[in-house]
Amino acid sequence: MKKFILLLAGMLSAYGVKASEPAMPDSIVRPVTSHFTYSIGSALIANTYLTPLKYHGWGMLLGYDRTQAMRLRPEKLVQRIAAGLDIDRTENPAGNASMWRLTGDFSYGVNYRWRLPYEITVAGGVSTGIDLGVVYNNRNGNNPVAVEAAWTVNVTGAVMWRHTLVGKKVLFTYRPTIPLTGVFFSPDYGELFYEISLGNHSGLAHCAWWGNYFRMENLLTADIALGGTQLRLGFRNSILSTRVNNITTRVVTCAAVIGVGGTWMSVNPYKGISPDARIISATY
Repeated sequence: MKKFILLLAGMLSAYGVKASEPAMPDSIVRPVTSHFTYSIGSALIANTYLTPLKYHGWGMLLGYDRTQAMRLRPEKLVQRIAAGLDIDRTENPAGNASMWRLTGDFSYGVNYRWRLPYEITVAGGVSTGIDLGVVYNNRNGNNPVAVEAAWTVNVTGAVMWRHTLVGKKVLFTYRPTIPLTGVFFSPDYGELFYEISLGNHSGLAHCAWWGNYFRMENLLTADIALGGTQLRLGFRNSILSTRVNNITTRVVTCAAVIGVGGTWMSVNPYKGISPDARIISATY
């Protein structure tokens, strides 16, 4: 009995030593890369619900972009959050009427990436996004407002190239986004929103496909490392084309992009980063 008690005490003692050992630090750190941007350029708006004419003018966009490697297979999978607020002001050919467009969008996507030689990375995946906005024509007295609303599932991708230019690290990135399917809003031709408010809700939601809803966004950027901060310069092109219920919509914008951002890591101040930790970036 005495031997059994001594053996049990030894086992408990050994277990206590193991239990008191500190937990192994996280072996993978996933930095977040984010940017705030401002875009300014030209805009074309055509909306036959409001007018048969094409309006030309300027547009600007306030944007936010965030990328991070995922917990699941961080070497291969990257998640991206993008949001923007778009404001466009256009005029008719005679210059005596204006049309404003205010839209907001939010999307979340996941890309699978391949690292190639010469510090080139290629990625492809899917995203889902929501777009909401209004178009206002000050010339219309009876029905001056059109609504834009859509939820889409998109094909996304990226081509990235890291290069040293004039002694500065520069990341060149091209990102296209094209919706595959989804749902978007459109009333009947000539249907007033007053009629909709009275309960005429039939035929407002439509399945989106390339035959009635096409959208493509092209974003080309260069992120220049300035110490711990990144200066983003680039070009953005967006095309929206819809045709349903005898209503045609065209919105085309081309804009220069300037922004600021950086890369940061969420670290426990009491533990810090283990010297054995692997840092897996979302951009290289």
